[in-house]
Order: sequence, then structure tokens, then C-alpha cells
Amino acid sequence: MARSRWKTEQDGVTYRSGFEAKVAKKLKDNKVKFEYETEKLKYTVPESTHTYTPDFILPNGIMVEAKGRFTPADRKKMSLVIEQNPDKDIRLIFMMDNTLSRASKTTYSAWCKKRDIKCHVARDGSIPKEWMKTNKEKI
Repeated sequence: MARSRWKTEQDGVTYRSGFEAKVAKKLKDNKVKFEYETEKLKYTVPESTHTYTPDFILPNGIMVEAKGRFTPADRKKMSLVIEQNPDKDIRLIFMMDNTLSRASKTTYSAWCKKRDIKCHVARDGSIPKEWMKTNKEKI
């Protein structure tokens, strides 16, 4: 696994972070096929339009965003993306369940829960088995 300051190369794919590479490895270890940053979703910040590229898209359509840090800008973007794309199942996986800031008692997962956003915390990048089930397995 080759690394630059912010990017990690693994199996011929360059991930934007070491944590994303860990998530990819766990998906591969569980024999889950996935796409990495293959779709762009539009979202609008008042007065301007942007695109968001989900980190991982699972075969069942679940989009997974892997976050080591969850900055105020990340929180704003994810709120807008999820709100403006209600037909998409977007979930977050965090490396740690930190508080939003030193002054806050709210953790990343509590922030998600308040907004009814599915999330998971796993330092090793593992994704919950139920997220990886195919649509047929859910029935």
C-alpha cells in the first residue's frame, strides 16, 4: 500500500485517505463488490451548485462516505447532499466517534442520529454486515 501525504494507493486504486483504503480492504475481505467514487450527485449551497462524489457505492445501492475528521464544512455538505437527494441511501462511517469540537459534547454519531442519518464507527474501516447485504437478502 503506497501512501502520499493524503492519498493511499492499494490494488491499483488511489484512495483519498488511508481510512478509505481500510474500508475498501474490509469490503474486499468480505467479498463485497463495490464502486469507488464512480457517481457524482448535485447539491446546491445557496447561490451556487456543487457536486458530491460518494466514496463507496455498494451493489445494493447504499452509498458510504468514510470520514476520519468530520469538519463543519463536511457536516454542512452532507446535510445538504442527503436533504437534496432523498432517493439515495447515503450512510457515514467514521474512524472515531469524536466530539464535533473541543467545546461540544455532541459526538459524530449523535449528530447523525439527530438528523436520522445512518452511521457506524470503526477504526479498522469495517462496514456493518447488514449494510453489505444485497436487496435479495433483505427480503
